[in-house]
Amino acid sequence: MSTDYDITETVDVKGLNCPMPVVKAKQAVDSLESGDVLAVIATDPGSMSDIKGWASSTDGVELLEQAEGDEDGETVYRHYVRRTTT
Repeated sequence: MSTDYDITETVDVKGLNCPMPVVKAKQAVDSLESGDVLAVIATDPGSMSDIKGWASSTDGVELLEQAEGDEDGETVYRHYVRRTTT
């Protein structure tokens, strides 16, 4: 994972399942300015395809990166999206 961008806001949706990671990401992105980066931290494995699908079908949102890792014995999925328009 290479986070060569400044994260403007982080949304922790650990423990929430579909559709909440996307719902919370959309709510957060709507409050960002163009160029801002949102980090979404989830434990739902479905968030990998859900966030990717949401970003690809949403004008003004660019998926920068997704990563899977282990934190404290729990699998965590990190998603980085950029707001491209306001």
